[in-house]
Amino acid sequence: MASSKAHGLDTEFPPYVLREYALLADGERGVLVGPRGDFAWMCAPAWHSDAIFSNLIGGAGLYAIAPTDNRFVWGGYYEEGSLIWHDRWVTTSGVIECREALAFPGDPHTAVLLRRVMAQEGTARVRVVLEARAEFGRQTMGNVAKHDDVWTARSGALHLRLAGAPGARRSRGGALVAELEIPEGDYCDLVLEISDQAPCENPVDAPTAWEGTEASWAQAVPAFDASVAPRDARQAYAVLRGLTSSGGGMVAAATMSLPERAEAGRNYDYRYAWVRDQSYAGQAVAAAGAHHLLDDAVSFISERLLADGPQLKPAYRIDGGPVPDERSLSQLVGYPGGADKVGNWVNKQFQLDGFGEVLLLFAAAGRRDHLDNANWPAVEGAVAAIEDRWNEPDAGVWEIDNQHWAHSRLTCVAGLKAIVAQAPASQGGSWSALADTILADVARDCVHPSGRWQRSPGDDRVDAALLLPTLRGAISVEDPRSHATSAAIEDELIQDGYLYRFRQDSRPLAQAEGAFLLCGFVMALAHHQQGRTAQALAWFERHRAACGSAGLFSEEFDVVQRQLRGNIPQAFVHALLLECAVRLSEPWTD
Repeated sequence: MASSKAHGLDTEFPPYVLREYALLADGERGVLVGPRGDFAWMCAPAWHSDAIFSNLIGGAGLYAIAPTDNRFVWGGYYEEGSLIWHDRWVTTSGVIECREALAFPGDPHTAVLLRRVMAQEGTARVRVVLEARAEFGRQTMGNVAKHDDVWTARSGALHLRLAGAPGARRSRGGALVAELEIPEGDYCDLVLEISDQAPCENPVDAPTAWEGTEASWAQAVPAFDASVAPRDARQAYAVLRGLTSSGGGMVAAATMSLPERAEAGRNYDYRYAWVRDQSYAGQAVAAAGAHHLLDDAVSFISERLLADGPQLKPAYRIDGGPVPDERSLSQLVGYPGGADKVGNWVNKQFQLDGFGEVLLLFAAAGRRDHLDNANWPAVEGAVAAIEDRWNEPDAGVWEIDNQHWAHSRLTCVAGLKAIVAQAPASQGGSWSALADTILADVARDCVHPSGRWQRSPGDDRVDAALLLPTLRGAISVEDPRSHATSAAIEDELIQDGYLYRFRQDSRPLAQAEGAFLLCGFVMALAHHQQGRTAQALAWFERHRAACGSAGLFSEEFDVVQRQLRGNIPQAFVHALLLECAVRLSEPWTD
């Protein structure tokens, strides 16, 4: 087995803290870019494929462009409303920028990586390293040849073609290495194509690809000028769009195996489309308008419901296929503090709340007049699934042990109540009655003696997820149980202005896990719904700052160390940021 360690690339391009990575994405796959211009993570041709660049988690394979002067400071930024990223290095002799993107929108078979090195001040001297290693580093880069100043190669089943570095040479370890010198004010384009098909005759033309990518992003991302944070709203939407494939499926995150807590075994593979997460995203988009990602969510989830009905899985591959069983890759050392995991055990779970979230999504689409008759059988399928299974224990929103979770049942109540407004009277009456039956059952076994909701009949703790049913209309915000639940959450689950999911044990909250950023944005919405505008804005501002240098959010935020934890970027966090930015700009509406 070949390894990057054999020729020093692991020490030259070590893993960084997660806040220092940026994302490039085209809908079909994504790249994480580190501060030394290193493409440290990419799966190809699809999100769920094996990685060709896996240096991030200890595998061989990366593609880097970095200053030859090792003494530099780094920064970067996105072109607004896009995933076109600029690495910026201030060296001892000048300023270099590298404009980077995946050609957008992406082709399902071929990734086109665009990189433009620009000499902003002084002569730009950079080193280019390409070490493509398919199958998480198991396959070396072979069949390397140059034709008319364009390099071609193979790695496993993947074809590669690199233009822009005709003077490159093979290193002792097998990588292609080039040193470029660019005069001040000039630039150099590099284009790398990675495909599971033989490349077409002519290489991609860089100026044409850049022009198309710029135009496509400008068309894809709405302005959100009326929101309380237009730039952040646009960026959140761009991230969601970058994670959404041409088939409509949105992956939960671009990565796998990034630990939520060092050496705690909590590292997972999130390169799949979660029904709940995409429902959150669709509802957030619907709050802003009838934008394209709303239709994507409705289409993808409708297809899954029509195919699987009551046996709907919590997550799927973006092509609708099943999520593979979780397994480890023995040849990888993993990201520091974690271990490599491929696949996800969610494929064995039942999550009742997903059916409620699906109905909330459909109802939101209906309010925007984007719920077609063709989708109605999926609506009926979701209601039928709730009717059949609402009294079964499920894994719940946090995907743990099977119980009769209050949140799951209340989410179904919210979904049923919401969809009734779109239903004919012949169906609406029975659906309302079902909602009342489920609500009465939760009230019977999940009201704490203090008057608040508790997690389950056998678990009397409070849970931040119990804010969501009131937000979505399961019960009134004026209901005493809503007030008591919100007060208990504020009293028990907040530390330093951040919200945790639930109290796991007697330890301080921050010792058990990171603050859950999704919950913090939900708390902002809860305050807004309660008419507490100043508190809502304070929660929103606190949490939108809990991001990395590129403005990306992970699932958890380490309050003590001010670090991101878990896979990145986490789609549902960006979705709730978007919803907050839109909803906080006007009085609350259901």
